[in-house]
Amino acid sequence: MFPELNNLLNTTPAGVEQGVSLTMARERGQLVFLEGLKSSVDVFFQAQEETHPLQFLREASAGNLEPLYQFVREALKPVDNEEATWRCPVLLVDDLSVLLSLGLGAVAVLDFIHYCRATVCQELKGNVVALVHDSGDAEDEENDILLNGLSHQSHLILRAEGLATGFCKDVHGQLRILWRRPLKPTAQRDRSLTYQYKIQDKSVSFFAKGMSPAVL
Repeated sequence: MFPELNNLLNTTPAGVEQGVSLTMARERGQLVFLEGLKSSVDVFFQAQEETHPLQFLREASAGNLEPLYQFVREALKPVDNEEATWRCPVLLVDDLSVLLSLGLGAVAVLDFIHYCRATVCQELKGNVVALVHDSGDAEDEENDILLNGLSHQSHLILRAEGLATGFCKDVHGQLRILWRRPLKPTAQRDRSLTYQYKIQDKSVSFFAKGMSPAVL
């Protein structure tokens, strides 16, 4: 389920420049990683003694994500009756749109996220971070349902998009940030900001609209 994260894990210095080593985190038991591509191949071509997290791939009517949720829940359990090792865990899903492409309906995916949020956010006081691709002008009802459903559930939405004016070598796109604070008074519940960005070799530069270094 995490193809891009898998690329980072397969590169030794991944994340070190930013102070995070995913490889070391995995070795220390701080990272549990489900390799979606490899796991899907195993589901199709290898006999499974136990229920696989991606078991829905072999079902005639895809829609049951309970094994995948149980994988998440089991990964967060303490080992050998010890105290919980996960404090404020973060569940990263990259990306939910792939589940739609595999034949799952938006309602099934939203149910999966709902249960994950109940476990990670409510029980363990952690966070769920999910990537979803916007189909843009293409008519995709299931993707629209997923996007709208997640938007209503989310407290923070980051929307990366291209420039309306087209390609620019100094500005690669813009990032719209929306905070939702349901406990605030109605007039203060939503707050939004928009930044432009430029992707560099090992980092991303952010700046206010019209404040690109190339312009200044």
